Parts: sequence; structure tokens; C-alpha cells
Amino acid sequence: MELIPVFLLFVLGLVFIIKGGDFFVDAASWIAEISGLPSFVIGATVVSIATTLPELLVSLVSALNGQTGMAVGNVVGSVTANTALILALSFVFSPCPVKRSEFTLKSVLMLSATVLLFVLSLSGELKVLPAMLLFVVLAVFVWENISSAKKEKGGAPQEKRRVSGKKEIAVNLLKFVLGAAGIILGAELLVDNGTIIAEKMNVPETIVGVVMLGLGTSLPELVTAITALAKKKGSLSLGNIIGANIIDMTLILPLCSAVSMGSLAVSRQALVLDFPVCIAAIFVAVVPTLIFGKTQRWQGIALIAFYLVYLITLAIFFI
Repeated sequence: MELIPVFLLFVLGLVFIIKGGDFFVDAASWIAEISGLPSFVIGATVVSIATTLPELLVSLVSALNGQTGMAVGNVVGSVTANTALILALSFVFSPCPVKRSEFTLKSVLMLSATVLLFVLSLSGELKVLPAMLLFVVLAVFVWENISSAKKEKGGAPQEKRRVSGKKEIAVNLLKFVLGAAGIILGAELLVDNGTIIAEKMNVPETIVGVVMLGLGTSLPELVTAITALAKKKGSLSLGNIIGANIIDMTLILPLCSAVSMGSLAVSRQALVLDFPVCIAAIFVAVVPTLIFGKTQRWQGIALIAFYLVYLITLAIFFI
């Protein structure tokens, strides 16, 4: 009975993060539109960054509190859930052709970032100076998006959307502030109560991070994917997941390493199971898609089965 309030606060944290992320995405997209940024850049950068804010805040709060297992588990777990569950659902219900010119570099960057992060963590810790290499991958990703947008628009600036009045400005600024506040508060509730749950149930914090927090903070990507599926736009989901995964790997953990006195401890579980599973899932999602020029249902089915086996393995050997 004593855990019921803790679980309720944990769920409340998820609600704050989901709704806060929703407000923040809407406001960030509005700001980008009235600034005249191309829609491609808005989708690939602003929306992807906004949907990774839950992972960023939860991992930073965990790292600041000394709960490095949660910080690492949250990021790796989120990328794995994004790929082997959310993207897999898109493959199953809305397989679609892809433009190799549009997805090749982004896919290679996603796989490279994951492998590089794994290699840098093999010593059992992620040090801040080597982790700066991941910022190079992030810089290439941002540059590629901007270059693609310029090519798509022929270098011409996009016309700015007119603001209808002061009410529109006030509403969107309020959404921006409330969204950010909701994400921050939700992150605090998730981490604090996730820690209590782990302690009371004798569950390692790495499990809480990789499963509960990883799945929970991936909900914005899930909402985006469901919306894309409803609109028969599977490629939109693919692009958003790739962008979110790259930002997760190249921005969040290096920042966590910086706030953890220059070094972020990486658990044995992460090295022997979480990272290999994450890399394998990305490989299954990316390589056949690039070879055949389309996403396929068998990939989605294989990824979901793979994810279920991963969860069962965690339950048997690491709890």
C-alpha cells in the first residue's frame, strides 16, 4: 500500500512530461514558423529536439543526483524503445518507400553515434573529453539538415507566417513556458519516485532507467508516430525517430558526463546487454531499409519480437 502514492506520483510525472512536451512542441513549431525557417528544418530539428526534452531533463536530473545508472539507462532505453517498438509499429502498419538521398547520411550518423558511444563507454565510464567527439556527429547532423533544406527550397528563404494578433503570441508563449515547466517537474517526479520504486522493490536503478524511464520518456515519439500513421505518413515517423535518436546519443550523455564531475559511470548491464541490443535494433531498422529503398513489415515484426526477448532477458538475468 505504501507504494501506491509513489506509483501515482510516477504516473503524474509521465503525464506532466507528455502534456508539457505537447505544449512545447506546438510552441516551438509556431516560433519556428513565424521566424521563416523552412518546414523541413522545423520537422527534423525543432520537433526532434522538443521530443527529446523528456530524456534530456530526466537524464540530467538523474546525473545531478548521482544516479548515473538511471541517466545512462534512460537514454539507451529510450533509443531502443524508439527503434524496436515505436519505429517497429510504423514499419508494421505503414511500410513506405524512402529516399536514399534523404535518409542515408542520417541513418549512418545514428548507427555511428550509437557505436561510438558504446566504444567510448567500454572502460566502464564515459569521460567528458572523449564524449566531445559525439558533438561532431551532432554538428554533422545539424549541417546536413540545413543543407538539405536549402537544396529543397533552392536557397530561397521561406515566407514567414503572419501572426494574427497579440492573443496568438500570448497563447504560444504561455504554452512554451508551461511546456518547459511541465517537462522539468515531470522529470523530477519520474526520477525521485522511480528511485523509491527501485529501492522498495529491490530493482536495480539501471532496470528502472532502461525500461520504465526509457519507455516513459519515449511517449512523445510514440504520439508523433501514431499521428504519422493515422495520416499515412510513415516516412515522417522514420525521420523523427532518427533525429530524436541522434540527439539522444550525441547531446544528452555528453552533457550528463559534464555535470557528473567529468565522468559518467556505465554499468556492466549497459555494456553487455543494453548497448548491443540497441545497436542491433538500429542495424535491423536501417540496413535493410537502405538496401531495398523501403521499410518492410517483417522488419517491424522482427524488431518487436527482439524487444520482447530483450525485456524477458532483463527480467530473468538482471533483476
